[in-house]
Amino acid sequence: MKRKIVLILIDALLVNLVIVLSYFLRFDRVDISLFMQEYMQIALLFTVIRLATFYYYRLYDRMWRYASIGELVSTMRAVSLGTVLNVFVAFLFLQSTVFLTRGIVAFDWMLNIFFVGGSRLVWRIVQDGYKKTKYTKDSKSILIVGAGDAGVLVAKELKNHYNGEINIIGFIDDNPSKLKLSIMGFPILGSRCNIPDIVRQYCIAEIIIAMPSAGSKAIREIVTLCQETAAKPKILPGMFDLIEGKVTVNEIREVEVEDLLGRDPVRVDLAEMSGYLAGQVVLVTGAGGSIGSELCRQIASFKPKALLLLDVCENNVYDIEMELQRLTDVPLVPLVKDVRDRDAINIVFKTYKPKIVFHAAAHKHVPLMEANPEEAIKNNTMGTYNVAQAANLYGANRFVLISTDKAVNPTSVMGASKRIAEMVIQHLDRTSRTSYAAVRFGNVLGSRGSVVPLFKKQVARGGPVTVTHQNMVRYFMTIPEAVQLVIQTGTMAKGGEIFVLDMGEPVKIMDLAKSVIKLSGFTPGEDIEIKVTGMRPGEKLYEEILTAEEGLNSTTHERIYVAKAQVINTGEIESALKSFLAGWAPHGQQEVEQWFQRFLPHFSIVRHDSELADNTSINVEEIAVASDVE
Repeated sequence: MKRKIVLILIDALLVNLVIVLSYFLRFDRVDISLFMQEYMQIALLFTVIRLATFYYYRLYDRMWRYASIGELVSTMRAVSLGTVLNVFVAFLFLQSTVFLTRGIVAFDWMLNIFFVGGSRLVWRIVQDGYKKTKYTKDSKSILIVGAGDAGVLVAKELKNHYNGEINIIGFIDDNPSKLKLSIMGFPILGSRCNIPDIVRQYCIAEIIIAMPSAGSKAIREIVTLCQETAAKPKILPGMFDLIEGKVTVNEIREVEVEDLLGRDPVRVDLAEMSGYLAGQVVLVTGAGGSIGSELCRQIASFKPKALLLLDVCENNVYDIEMELQRLTDVPLVPLVKDVRDRDAINIVFKTYKPKIVFHAAAHKHVPLMEANPEEAIKNNTMGTYNVAQAANLYGANRFVLISTDKAVNPTSVMGASKRIAEMVIQHLDRTSRTSYAAVRFGNVLGSRGSVVPLFKKQVARGGPVTVTHQNMVRYFMTIPEAVQLVIQTGTMAKGGEIFVLDMGEPVKIMDLAKSVIKLSGFTPGEDIEIKVTGMRPGEKLYEEILTAEEGLNSTTHERIYVAKAQVINTGEIESALKSFLAGWAPHGQQEVEQWFQRFLPHFSIVRHDSELADNTSINVEEIAVASDVE
C-alpha cells in the first residue's frame, strides 16, 4: 500500500506538470496567469481522471523492475483513455478554448507517456543497478547458440544471477537477417559454422546451446562443431520445459549422449490413452525392468482402478512399488511371480481379472541367450503364451506384447524367441475375444545393460571402450518415448497387429563411442582407446524393423506403423502350444535349433568355438558390448 501511495503521488505531480509543459511548448508568448486561472477550475478533476485510468489499467499492480513491452502498451492505453476523457470534460466545464488546442492535447498525450513510462523505467534502472560490469581475469566467457526466445532468456538469467562472474561474448544464429545485430547489447557474431573461429578469437570457455525446439540432427551438428574446440558445450532443456517456465540457469546442464540421439518430441493423444486405461485393472509383467517400470509410471498417471506389478525379482517389485507409492494414490498390487509358472499366472488373472495387459517380461541379453537358448524359449515364448492364454481365459480386453527389432529375420536366439512369441499372440487373436498386438522397437537408452552406460563405465575405468564392429549401426529411443508410443498403440489395437515404432535415423556405434569419450572430456584414441573386439554369435551389423514380406501401413499416429499380416504356420503353432501345456520344452543346442526351424526354416544357432568356450570367466558386464541388449 505504501508503494501504491508513493506511485500515485508521483503520477499526480507528473500529470499536472505535463499540462504546464504542454502549454509552454505550444505557445511562444505565454500568459501563465490566464492559463493557470483556467486550468485550476478543472485541475482536480483532470488529475482524478488520469489516476483512475492508470488504476483501471493496473499500472500500480505491476512489478516495474521487470517492465517490458507489455507495460509500455498498458501505459499508452491508460494515457490515451485519460486524454479522451479529459478533452470531453474540458468541453463540458470550460468556456475558453485556449486550453483545448490540438497542439496542447498532442503534447499532453506524448509527455504523459514519456514521463509516466519514464518514471517506471528509472525505477527499473535503479533496482537493477545498471552500471558497467567489471569483468576479471576469472570471468568465464560464454557463447550462446540460438538468438531466439530461449537464448534471450538464458542471457537474462546469466546476467541477473552471475553478473561479473560470466562474460557473455555474444550469440550464434543461422538466420542471416540477424547477423551483425545485437540483443541486450550482445552481438550476434555469426552462424554455427563460425563457432570454431569465434571460440578461438574470444577464448570462449563454455558454449550454451539454447535451441529447445531444434531437431536432433541440428543438435548433433552443433555439438560436433563444439567438440572441435576447447570450449565445453552445455544445453538447455526441451521445449516443454521452456513452455512451463523452467528455463533458469539451474536447468542448463552438460550435453549428454541422449541429446545427440534424441528425436523430436513425441505427441500422443492423452485423452484417448486415458479413455482405455482409466478405471481399469492393468497388469504389467516385468514391472521392475527398464521398460516395465516406465510403463507403470506412465499408466499410473491415467488413474487405473488398480495397477498390478508383476516381476520375478522381489527387489524389482519392491523398488517400483515404493517409488509409485510416493507418486500416486492408485491402488498397487505387488506380485512376485514368474511368467513361466502357468498356475501362478492363472491365479493372478482369476483373482484380479486385469482388463489391460502389457507384457514386458523377457530375457533380452543377446549373448547370454546364445549361451542359454532353452531359457529364451521358456521365458520369451512359453512365458508369453502363459500370460496371453490367461488373458484369453479370464476376459482381458487388450494384450500388448513388447517385442523387438531383433525379431525381424532373427540371427539370434533372443530375436527368434521373440518372433515366435509374436506368432503365438497372432494365433491366439484368431480365436479369442481379447485383442492382441505386439510392438517392435529397437534399443532404448538408459536400460539395464545398454551400451551407453557400459561405455561410460569403460571410460571411467580409463578404457578401452569396446565395440564389436567398426561399421555396426543401431536404432535408439529413450525409454519414456518408447513407452508413450507403446501405450498409444493400445488404443489402436484391433487384433493381431504388429506395430512398428518409427526409430528415426540409425546411429553408428563407433560414432556413439567417440561421442561418449568426448563428452567425458577425453580424446578418442589418445586418452581413451577404442577396441574393436569382433562380432559375436547372434549379432547383426544392422537391425531391421520388417521382413521383406511384411511392408508397412500407416496409422493415425505419425510415429507408429503397422506391419502387413503374414501367413503363419498354424499347425506348428498349435503343436507348440500343446507341448507348452504339457510342460515340455526343447533342451540342448541341437534340439533347440530344430525347434526354432519349425517356425523359422532358415534360422540356425551359431556354434560356440573353443576360444569362446574357454573364455567362460568373461565379466558379465562386458557381454553387453555395442548395444546387444534392448
